[in-house]
Amino acid sequence: MKLEFKNSLSIKLLRIVLLSALIVGAVLGCAQIVFDAYLTRQAVNEDARRTLNMFRDPSTQALYSLDREMAMQVIEGLFQNTAIRQASIGPPSGALLAEKIRPLQDTSSRWLTDAILGQERSFKTPLVGTGTDQEYYGDLSITLDTATYGQGFLTNAGALLLSGVLRALLMSLVLYLIYHWLLTKPLSKMIQHLTSINPDHPSAHLIPQLKGHESNELGVWVNTANQLLASIERNAHLRHEAESSLLRMAQYDFLTGLANRQQLQTHLSKILVEAGRSQRRVAVLCVGLDDFKGINEQFGYQTGDQLLQALTDRLRAHSDSLGALARLGGDQFALVQAHIEQPYEAAELAQRILDDLEKPFSVGQQNIRLRATIGITLFPEDSDTSEQLLQKAEQTMTLAKSRSRGRYQFYIASVDREMRRRRELEKDLREALLGNQLYLAYQPQIRYSDHRVVGVEALLRWQHPEHGMIPPDLFIPLAEANGSIIDIGEWVLDQACCQLREWHDQGFTELRMAVNLSTVQLHHAELPRVVNNLLQMYRLPPGSLELEVTETSLMEDINTAAQHLLNLRRSGALIAIDDFGTGYSSLSYLKSLPLDKIKIDKSFVQDLFDDDDDSTIVRAIIQLGKSLGMQVIAEGVETLEQETYVITEGCHEGQGYLYSKPLGARELGVYLKQAQRNNALNM
Repeated sequence: MKLEFKNSLSIKLLRIVLLSALIVGAVLGCAQIVFDAYLTRQAVNEDARRTLNMFRDPSTQALYSLDREMAMQVIEGLFQNTAIRQASIGPPSGALLAEKIRPLQDTSSRWLTDAILGQERSFKTPLVGTGTDQEYYGDLSITLDTATYGQGFLTNAGALLLSGVLRALLMSLVLYLIYHWLLTKPLSKMIQHLTSINPDHPSAHLIPQLKGHESNELGVWVNTANQLLASIERNAHLRHEAESSLLRMAQYDFLTGLANRQQLQTHLSKILVEAGRSQRRVAVLCVGLDDFKGINEQFGYQTGDQLLQALTDRLRAHSDSLGALARLGGDQFALVQAHIEQPYEAAELAQRILDDLEKPFSVGQQNIRLRATIGITLFPEDSDTSEQLLQKAEQTMTLAKSRSRGRYQFYIASVDREMRRRRELEKDLREALLGNQLYLAYQPQIRYSDHRVVGVEALLRWQHPEHGMIPPDLFIPLAEANGSIIDIGEWVLDQACCQLREWHDQGFTELRMAVNLSTVQLHHAELPRVVNNLLQMYRLPPGSLELEVTETSLMEDINTAAQHLLNLRRSGALIAIDDFGTGYSSLSYLKSLPLDKIKIDKSFVQDLFDDDDDSTIVRAIIQLGKSLGMQVIAEGVETLEQETYVITEGCHEGQGYLYSKPLGARELGVYLKQAQRNNALNM
């Protein structure tokens, strides 16, 4: 806080000192004036005596000889003094020998000087002879006009008053400067340091000791204030620790340090609000230990507490996947998985937790195994409130325990069945590659300029021994989630290049092989090396292998994707963007990527004549490809009308059931030979 200048102590002090100096100066000046008035009156008396003494002898002689002329000369001599108003020489009785009178002086200050000195003063001296008998002849009388003395008195009084006030003011200023230097200036410095103190940490900026004031009251004040600030800091710290301890006791579990039920519900409510805005799912997992009561009875409650703490550490290891973690009480814990896309992500987390519990806990000299059952609820399917989600998760966990322990279960039975089937497929997928359950099908790509087969797209298929054909849109995301897509992708590239080499050896040397890359593959650092090795190993010419990437996979990390595509381009592969039009890429991004071909998504081609928007999109994509110097291929061409439309708009190639469904390698070889014969007949 900054003081206003008019309210500062220095200004108030200056006012008081100046006012006091004026009063003291005026009083002292007045006292000196009174004394000067006394001196002036004495001066009048002294002048009168001196004048009488000076003119006494000639006056005595004139009176003795009764010489009127001589007496008048004496009187005239006296009147040379302007202060003399009246003078006379004469016997004590009878007529005066000589006398003269003049009027009072008219001055502007008479009213004041007459009040102090009187209007006039009369004096006389006896005139006696010089003989031994000293005969008395008469008197010499004079009257002095005080106006002349009053003028001098006023001049002196003014000078005295002014000098007195000035001396007092000068002394007050000196005293003020001394006081300011010794007190108010140090106080100002202390105030500046006080205003810079952080109230939350007062002892972090102590007031520095004032130089020269270490031993006086100011130094004592500074030391006392610093001690007080340090004491406030300590007390605030102790209070903060006490408040934090109380808050922690109210919101956190004492044993594990995890949030308690109340704190979890508060945190979960915030997560649900955010998830609702972003339209994402939230999973709540209730983990209940199986037969923890028996462990306490067998090993003791102290060991049980240590087990709960060790379990907490293992649960914290999954913090990357968690939005919140809490202990609900006893042997029950809750985990919140925020912002998930699909229920299988919650199932994977639950299974990882169950797998972690398979490893024994080392407590003291004991190795103890824990088992748990997990109930799972989903937002928004199961509920949209934190309280109900927790309640249903606990109910699901209790129900699962009553049926079969050591597993997880979803609140909705259909979701639970789907997740279990997904888990089984994920497990089977790990064995599919080794069990020769995967194979490639090929769909031809037609060049519209001469209707020749110039390329084939390799399509991955999974023939499950129990469930039959598994759709790619089901097992490809599973492979991406568990990481097996890298090995599967390398196997697909190897099989496709090997098959292309075989067809080239059969004379189809212009044939091109298109292979889809998943998002995980595209960002795998070893992919360019793998592609380059395969092209060299199978002696495939540059441009014979075309790698298709989806628009959405490019947009995840455009800079990294651009670098990887450039490395793939250098290895000799062509790059095509698949499913174009379904993502959100901009023209500026498209221009910055090393792309050779745009593939129109089949969803737009199939609805060409049913949806004006789709026909507009197809036309725009073809024009965009032309303007960027890229080849454009239409996917999903099934009718002659669709073919005619895309050819009219300038599309370069087409692919779809109008030409052929996906075929095995042998069937496609027959198709290629038949197409070759048909082309020869049409020439």
